[in-house]
Parts: sequence; structure tokens; C-alpha cells
Amino acid sequence: MASTFTDLGLELMATGENAGTWGTKTNANLNLIEQLTGGYNSQAVTDSGTPTALTIADGALTGTAQHRVIELTGSITGARVVTVPLLTETFYFIKNSTSGAYTVQLKAVSGSGATVTWGTTEKAWKIIYVDGVATNTGVYEIPLNSSSDWLTKTGAYTALDQDRIFVDTSGGAVTITLPASPAVGAQVNFVDSRYTFDTNALTVGRNSSKIANAAADLVVNTEGAAFGLVYSGSNVGWTYTEK
Repeated sequence: MASTFTDLGLELMATGENAGTWGTKTNANLNLIEQLTGGYNSQAVTDSGTPTALTIADGALTGTAQHRVIELTGSITGARVVTVPLLTETFYFIKNSTSGAYTVQLKAVSGSGATVTWGTTEKAWKIIYVDGVATNTGVYEIPLNSSSDWLTKTGAYTALDQDRIFVDTSGGAVTITLPASPAVGAQVNFVDSRYTFDTNALTVGRNSSKIANAAADLVVNTEGAAFGLVYSGSNVGWTYTEK
């Protein structure tokens, strides 16, 4: 019986196989475990319409997805996509260090699972969980902020459940996109931190859910606006907790 490999590339040897090479193969597995748990990879993002694939290499250290820490680099001239393999359940620390004011989306290589997107000016670390679900592998962001923290955003951003956001539109209009596939009770709060919504509006992107029972993005152009949205279910979608 031949060896098989885990979703992260570790070799599982069968009884009676690889006589005389178990030590070598075990050491290779241990090196791979060390890389999977703490390794760093700098990954250049392809500046074209072709997604940049993070990969798994069976029994080798060469897979670009076989690291705990990944930094996305390169100069991009448009919105770009980075993919992770299907069926691989793991988590990453990933930073968007690309140059250029364009979004970078992280998703599974195929299927329609959840995705994570860095905004056009969001050059930041994210903790990423990949659920490994067959066919529709989902990619999720684990919040770095606690529920008591306030974020300040000056550009496009995809909000997380429990985010509380100071939105600064003094430099131009800002779009904050609501979480994808929210659970009932998910909540996001917004404050016009520079009193400039009347000059440069905030757009709250609905991300396929309704807002106040309307299938449309919410445009806020009231100076000094402060409000919260809570997800009440698919019928009404996001509704106000305060206005």
C-alpha cells in the first residue's frame, strides 16, 4: 500500500513501506510541521487577471500555502485575487503589503465559500481561518480587535461582527461593506468622526443582505451621523439599533 498525504502535505506511510527511508521521511514531515506552525513566506501577487494560487506540495517544503505567516507583496494595478486550496483546514497570519490602492481578495481556489478582502488602502495583518469544507471551502477573518476597541477607517473596509468604526471621510467618500453571511445578532456601529459625511458620504455596502428591508446599499450624508446596524435575519436584513 502506497503512502498517502494529509491536506497540508504530510506523508502518511503504510506498514511495510519505505524500508530504510523512514528516518528521512519522518524528518521531512517534522521539517514540514515546523514550517506549517511557524514558517514565513513572502508571496508576490500576480499583477494580472489570473489569481495568485497559494499551493500545497505533498511531502515537500515548497508549497506556498505551507507556512503560518504569509506576506503578500508586489505592485498591483487593479483588484487582485489570491486563492487557497480546497479541503485544507488551517489558519494563517497574512499581511497585505502590496503597493497600489486596489483590493486584494482571499478565497478558495473554487466554489462559493466565504471570502476575505483587504480594502484599497488596507495594508494590514489579518488572522485568517480556512474551514476546509468540501467543495465550498470558506475563508474567514478572525477579528484582531476586541469588542471594546474602536477602529478608524479612511478607506474601503469590510466590517466584522461587533466592529465599532470611526469613519473619517475628510479625504473623500468611504465605503464600509457589511459582513458576508452574518449570523442573527451580528452588529456594526458607525460614527462620523470628522463631521464630513455631508461633504463626502459614507456608503454602507449591503454585501448581498438587505439593509432596513431594502435591497440597496445605504448612503449616509448627514453631518455627525452615529448609528448602529444589527442583523435580524434574511427577511428584513440589517436594521437600526440607533440613529
